[in-house]
Amino acid sequence: MRLEGKVALITGGANGIGKVTAQEFLHEGANVVISDFNEEAGRKMQNELGNDKRITFIPADVTDTEQVEWMVQKILEKYGKIDILVNNAGITIDGLLTKMDEDSWEKVISVNLSGVFKCTKAVAPFMLEQGAGVILNASSVVGIHGNIGQTNYAATKAGVIGLTKSWAKEFGPKGIRVNAVAPGFIETDMTAKVPQKVLDMMKAKTPLRKLGRSRDIASAYLFLASDDASYINGSILSVDGGLVI
Repeated sequence: MRLEGKVALITGGANGIGKVTAQEFLHEGANVVISDFNEEAGRKMQNELGNDKRITFIPADVTDTEQVEWMVQKILEKYGKIDILVNNAGITIDGLLTKMDEDSWEKVISVNLSGVFKCTKAVAPFMLEQGAGVILNASSVVGIHGNIGQTNYAATKAGVIGLTKSWAKEFGPKGIRVNAVAPGFIETDMTAKVPQKVLDMMKAKTPLRKLGRSRDIASAYLFLASDDASYINGSILSVDGGLVI
């Protein structure tokens, strides 16, 4: 029980990597709050885990400051603390730069970068008061190496790396660790819509010759959230099958 008694907030927690991360954290003893703008998916997940009263769903849009602050207040009213924040919420609206409109740029920036800022800004004061906490951010290998057709997404994930390193320096002396996970090609609902020949190309580019699973990323979050990673701060953990070697 590596997270026994901890309170964890996972944004974008109703599906994919966020959902599996919530399940892993529950298994390790945490009280888990999942937040998502998709209320139907969030309620469905909560019902699936209905026998476990340590799971709570709070609908919130990470781009809306008032909703984020309301969400944090609800968690504090119930648990009195937040030990772990996983900034997992994210979207993609891909396209070549010459075909990308400003709306596609702004939407991805708003969720993937500003959402991380807003959630962390709302939670950080309480972690600072506690003198302890863990903040985990979702980056990507494209934030390190870029990718054709993902100008907006790559920019946000590179920005998340900058936030992670800055906050690690800012909050480290106060007992708060900040790290990021940078996934490679992962099997999710998003990649399920990708043509098979493209998936085969992704696998061929990866030295392990396979796509990762949501559980691979969830396990990385679990490790970084636990005391096993108590001396890891400001790191960007690539979970990519060797893609960027």
